[in-house]
This record gives sequence, structure tokens and C-alpha cells, in this order.
Amino acid sequence: MKIIIAGAGEVGFHLAKLLSYESQDITLIDTNKDSLSYADSHLDIRVLKGDATSISVLKDAQVERSDLVIGVTASETTNLTLCLLAKQLGCKRTIARISNAEFIHNKEAIKFSELGIDELISPEALAATEIQLLLNQSAFNNTYEFEAGALIMVGVSLPKQAPFVGKMVKDAAQIFPELHFMPIAIQRTGTQYTLIPRGDTEFKSEDQVYFITSKEGVDELYKLTGKEKTEIKNVMILGGSKVGYKTARDLCINKFNVKLIEKDKEKAFDLADELPNALIINGDGRNVELLDEENLEAMDAFVAVTGNSETNIMSCLVAKSKHVKKTIALVENMDYFQLSHSIGIDTLLNKKLLAANNIFRHIRKGEVVALTRLNNLNAEILEFIVKPTSQVNGKVIRELDFPREATIGGVIRDGKGITALGDFKIVHGDRVVVCCLPSAIPKIEKLFL
Repeated sequence: MKIIIAGAGEVGFHLAKLLSYESQDITLIDTNKDSLSYADSHLDIRVLKGDATSISVLKDAQVERSDLVIGVTASETTNLTLCLLAKQLGCKRTIARISNAEFIHNKEAIKFSELGIDELISPEALAATEIQLLLNQSAFNNTYEFEAGALIMVGVSLPKQAPFVGKMVKDAAQIFPELHFMPIAIQRTGTQYTLIPRGDTEFKSEDQVYFITSKEGVDELYKLTGKEKTEIKNVMILGGSKVGYKTARDLCINKFNVKLIEKDKEKAFDLADELPNALIINGDGRNVELLDEENLEAMDAFVAVTGNSETNIMSCLVAKSKHVKKTIALVENMDYFQLSHSIGIDTLLNKKLLAANNIFRHIRKGEVVALTRLNNLNAEILEFIVKPTSQVNGKVIRELDFPREATIGGVIRDGKGITALGDFKIVHGDRVVVCCLPSAIPKIEKLFL
């Protein structure tokens, strides 16, 4: 695919990096010479200095031949204008990064696609949604919902007392035949390797295991992993950033008790006006005495979303030392993901990764309706719609020529999530959730074309 990315900031660079690994034809546009120089020396892509809304710059980038234009500059106006121009100049598909979530909520009324903007993404809104999901599934450190919860992915670190530790996947399936979940990926503790589990794969203590399950299966997983399902009601948020504001607003709507700490006095007063149902505290959240005064110990969850990754991590560690059940830290440095479980923070979030996940499904072949990349794992979970022409249509799962580096986690049929085993027949219209390593993606895509 020929892809043009406007904006060589964190999201743009990260996207260009991921896409260049897949040998896509990438052109990166930015006005900042230093950002482009760094990208040019580190990635196998073409860079172009200039204003992304300049028609001459877009023509120089061969926009008329492009399959996808992605606007991820810091300016919402630039991204929207770019997509509008690119579509008029012949680009097949456009995606704009925005900060005003109102655009997403009203995209049907505004009809952005008629203006030439096919998709809108807000990394901040994605992060706020992810935080709420994590708080709803309190014992798990990674979650993702397919089709409004028809199927749910959860990630959990297996404790020693979990009944299937030491057993193979096939043995666990025979011992617990009534269970409604499927293991789709495993990371062994202390390693960077991702395993796609097979029948002879053994569950080990402290494995980070990802399961696909239904709503009923979530309760079963709580029991079997020995994790405690605790209701989260009292939440402290550190940082009145866009993510902090959106998270506090959404949690208040859902009747959570929210305290938000913001260092900037003027910003704290503005937040108090905009969030009447949250308690806004003006102070430095790095001050342990302040956290104690605000009764940190009584909180069920602590969410740190300041603009400083180190502050977020350290404050979450303070919260953990006060026995707060759930801690979530927003980080910019991808390398920190490898540290999250070893240092004791439940979940690290990264806006770049969330935005990249959202954009990646437009690059995949076949009709992909959802895609997520697992934190710290080089595995993708894709949701395909089965077309009449798909090779999988009318086939039983065990008859498929499925690569070992991939597995089917579940199927959504008529809005209902199904844990699909080997004797399950896939039909036209099914939504199939697949977990696979990068090496298997081309083969998987062919099966669903």
C-alpha cells in the first residue's frame, strides 16, 4: 500500500515505524526538519518537508496514487483540511486525528465521509475508554471488547494457585469442559517471546495469558484464576490532561466517586466548573502527604495521566504501597511496557499504541472491523467479517489450513459471542476473532479475502 502520514510527532513516527516494518510504501510529511531527519535516519521511508495542507506538497507526495492518507499532526484543523484535500486529489481513504471528541459523537449527523474524511480517531478518547474498561474488569490488566462486549479479551497473570497451572491446554479443556473461554496468547514471565497456545502448551505460574471469552466467561475466569472481583467505586485521578478530563467525565456519568488532582490552579478551577460531580483538588500529586490527606488508602483505583511518564509511574507505586487495588499509568515511552508487571503497576497505557491499533485495521486486507495489539507482545488480534468469497466460508475450523502462529479465539454470529472449537463451521456473515503473530498475517488475510 502507498500511505502518506502527515505529522512526524510521536503518533506519526510510531505509525511510520510499524508500517515500514511491513514493507509498506510510506511518505512522512512534516514542517519540522529535525523530526524528519530523525525519521529518515532510523526508518526505511520517504520524508518530505512542508505543510501537509499545501496542494503542491501533496502532489509531490503523489497523493493521487495513495491508498491511505493519515493526518496525525498536533493541529486538528490541519488534519481535517489535509484529509478533505487528499480525497479531492484522488486518495482512496483518509483518517484524521482529532482532539475534540464531539466530532466522533456526532459523525453521523455531520457526515464527515461525504466531506472526504473516512475515519476520525482521538487518542485521548481511546485512552479514556480503555481506562473505563479496565476499571470495569478490575482483576485483569488488559481488556478489549468486540461488538459491544459480545466477545471480550482479557489479560491476566496466572497465580500459582490457579487450577490449570501445570496442565496442558487440552487437559484443562477436558477437566473444565463447561468453560466459555479460549486462551489465545501467552507470554512466559521474564521472556519477550509470544506463544500462540496449542493443545500441548502448558500453563505455567506467572504466565501472562490472554483469553477470549463472553460476558458469562468473565465470571468463570475470575474464579479459576483466583482473582478477586472487586467493585471499583472510588477513583483518584492524577492530572487534568485531556485524558484525565475525559476519564473523570465518563466515570462521573457512570456514578463513580471521582477525585481529580491538578497542579495548575487556573486549570483546576476550570475543571471544577466543567466537572461538578467530581471533587477537584489543586495540588502536586507527587506530594505523598497530599495523597495521604486526600485519603488515598480508601481509593479502589488510582489513575495517573499527567504529561510526565515518570511521575505517573512513581505515583502509581505510591498508591500500590497504600494497598490501592487497581493502578493505571499513562506512559509515552514504549520501553516501560516491559517493566509494568515486574515493578507492580497493574496496567500501563500508551496513546500512540492505542491510536496505531485503531489505524492499523485500515491497512489489513480482508474486511477487518477491529484490531488491537497486545501490550508488550508482538501479536495482533483481528476481527474479520466472513464474505461469500472467503476461503473460510462454509468450512469447519479443524479443516482450515491455519498457520501454527495463529488461532481463532471466537466467533460472533447474530450478535452473540461463541467460543468456537475445532468442529465449529464458519459461515458467511460471521465475525471471526483471530490472534496471530506478524509472520502469519499475510496467510490469515488471504483466508478472509
